[in-house]
Amino acid sequence: MPGNIKNVTVAIDYIEDHLSGKLELGTVADAMHYSKFHLHRMFTETVGLTIHEYVQRRQLTEAAKLLAFSDEPILDIALLAGYESQQAFTAVFKTMYKKTPKQYREDGEFYPLQLRCILKENPAKLEKFSSWQEGIDFAAYEDIPQWMDLVHLVIGGFPNLNEKDYLSRLEEYIRYKRALILKDQDTAIGIMAFHEETGSIDFLGIHPQYRKFGITSAFLMKAWSRLLDPHMDITVTTFREGDKADTGYRSTIQKLGFAEAELLTEFGYPTQRFILQKERLGGA
Repeated sequence: MPGNIKNVTVAIDYIEDHLSGKLELGTVADAMHYSKFHLHRMFTETVGLTIHEYVQRRQLTEAAKLLAFSDEPILDIALLAGYESQQAFTAVFKTMYKKTPKQYREDGEFYPLQLRCILKENPAKLEKFSSWQEGIDFAAYEDIPQWMDLVHLVIGGFPNLNEKDYLSRLEEYIRYKRALILKDQDTAIGIMAFHEETGSIDFLGIHPQYRKFGITSAFLMKAWSRLLDPHMDITVTTFREGDKADTGYRSTIQKLGFAEAELLTEFGYPTQRFILQKERLGGA
């Protein structure tokens, strides 16, 4: 296992074992005998989140699970999530989930901001690949476990995702050849579900360890070259500007050349539609 991946995995293990209560970068760095600067750089480059962001999102996810599936008092849940007061917890929870803890409990439907990050031990030297598009293929039913592993890894980019409903739709996408997948051996590193009649991307996820290699552009070009009318615009929805739950999805699609369109509310969550014309495609 390459050094950075091994060290970041150890950091993730430590975080997962200490999610209850306050947990900061310095605490993790001291436990690993690393400088805060060095650990911060390694973790952020590998996971795509800072340790603070990862811890906050993991703790809020576990808090949301308790709100949905237990009768624990909200104050007790707040303390378990590392907050010193119910008021502080409520403010952050509402910022990320768009509901107060009380409203979230009343709705009774759990969805995660961040699941445990599981890294690939030996990623291929993918920057040497001559063409990403050659490796992208239609997903098959036997790819569903690898596909869902990647969904769990990038789930923070898809607010209010209901896994049961998603699996049902995924089977339909596969049946009608509307699902594309790119794999590194037995690991899905890129997935896209689309609708060829509307040009809409319904799901697009890239493995954090592979996000710097232009895979997103390759998926879009694959869709235009093989599956869509080459004159058709592609649309996608993502976080609205300023949403603190966004870990970079909005900026990524903007770098690709997507232009802002109308504001939406999907499954009770505020989003925005973006539109891409082929001649505007960038290289993110």
